[in-house]
Amino acid sequence: MIYPKIPLAQSILEICKAKGLTDIVISPGSRNAPLTIGFANNPYFKCYSIADERCAAFFALGMAQQTKKPVAIVCTSGSALLNYYPAIAEAFYSQIPLVVISADRPHDKIDIGDGQTIRQENVYANHILYNANLTEEASQENDLKIADAITLATVKKGPVHINAPFEEPLYETVSELSINPVISETTFEGPNSEEDISSFISQWNTSKKKLVLVGVNDPNAIDKEIIHHLANDPSVVVMTETTSNLHHPNFINNIDTIITPFTDDDFKEFQPEILLTFGGMVVSKRIKAFLRKYRPKAHWHIDTLRAYDTFGTLSKHFVAEPNEFLKQFLSNSTVISDYNQKAQDLKKFRKEKHDLYLSKIPFSDFTVFEKVIPSLPKNSQLQISNSSAIRYAQLIDIDPTIAVFCNRGTSGIDGSTSTAIGAALASGQETILITGDVSFLYDSNALWNTYIPKNFKIILLNNGGGGIFRILPGHQETPVFNTYFETSHCLTGEHLAKMYQFDYFTASEETGLGNNLKEFYASNKPSILEVFTPTLENDKILLQYFKELV
Repeated sequence: MIYPKIPLAQSILEICKAKGLTDIVISPGSRNAPLTIGFANNPYFKCYSIADERCAAFFALGMAQQTKKPVAIVCTSGSALLNYYPAIAEAFYSQIPLVVISADRPHDKIDIGDGQTIRQENVYANHILYNANLTEEASQENDLKIADAITLATVKKGPVHINAPFEEPLYETVSELSINPVISETTFEGPNSEEDISSFISQWNTSKKKLVLVGVNDPNAIDKEIIHHLANDPSVVVMTETTSNLHHPNFINNIDTIITPFTDDDFKEFQPEILLTFGGMVVSKRIKAFLRKYRPKAHWHIDTLRAYDTFGTLSKHFVAEPNEFLKQFLSNSTVISDYNQKAQDLKKFRKEKHDLYLSKIPFSDFTVFEKVIPSLPKNSQLQISNSSAIRYAQLIDIDPTIAVFCNRGTSGIDGSTSTAIGAALASGQETILITGDVSFLYDSNALWNTYIPKNFKIILLNNGGGGIFRILPGHQETPVFNTYFETSHCLTGEHLAKMYQFDYFTASEETGLGNNLKEFYASNKPSILEVFTPTLENDKILLQYFKELV
């Protein structure tokens, strides 16, 4: 076996192994050579080499998103680890375990004008669960910090940072370990399951208007019995999003379609007495605005770690896994109510208006989603980029066998493709990424990756710029808007597809889209289907949709 000669590097490697951390995403550099040599020469670890640190971090995030286990990202000193920050913030808010291991210069080389040095300690302070700032020499104190960092990433579901200073020479190796690290078995407090919830159950059972709102949620996380119970309680309305991966015919899965046309009287009638939430971030701005203005008497959130006061009404955080909590919380007691029935009647009415409108509009972003979402292969995985793409997806019904993911922690466009590739690799499922042109171009280095599975596909909507800015308030057809907000362009993905050896398909009208979707899914290579839509029409078509739902 080949080991790095530096004892501190040996400690990091051995503790990672002891803690079961197997997936290591490495970006090239010299200062991290002791770590690279150690990880790459040990068959216990599965290593991936990705040059662009921002892409590497999102790739690792996609893997951890699927495996639910920490993935390590390893980089050299200097600005390299700053490129990790967008993915670190996403992991922090999406509760995804990442272990950042950054190589550093020795402390006496910082701030003296030495090359490739910055102040690396605590650099992620605002978005990190734990900072393990190591000293240069191997020690029991260092060992405890390393082990605690990895344990915390696992238990508390988020990013941690191990900063390791190495002095030259960096590339020397030995055939035997010179250290015997202390492997900490530190435990961290888990959820409290002893809480008396009888008063909350009583309040729930007597309330006639209860709204359950589900944000980002893993597939198959909630038992069918619980889903059935919630769906058939006459006093409960369940609102889900595409990213909630929760399905039942009685659930409201197109929130904006339902509530956007509401009048003040509609909002008051639909105002819940109790709001029960679980899952991660919610996409719909309209449901947030509704609940902030027409506040429930009580808002309860279920999560093992955090409860955000998104609507300004949070009154109780149940520290528990939602599925386990709901098993003991829900009872057969129901109250007479027409809350759910009114929602079902409204859902049916809106569906008729939705279908009528979609049948008469010209080719646009909206029609692309209407055709693409139902065409997705069953049991596949859908990754969606942020901005317009995730919002359009919220308006279309999706097959329950399809698992849906999106980086909603920080809602950035910066690493959608890299995340999707990491997720595709880790899951082994056929994976389709639906992305906008700006998001795709922004993260184009994601394709500089030798690990892309054959069954990874990208549906690229090219409308010539950031179409979401045409939907948001403030849109004006001016050079300033087109240049600085929409970022108008005439670029395509064709040459990137050729450079990275993707199959490439295009469509610019409905018939061509239907025909090319079949070839696209049938391709035995990573593929891009680029769909061109009219820049100046998409926003008008979407805004008119909400007006025609009444």
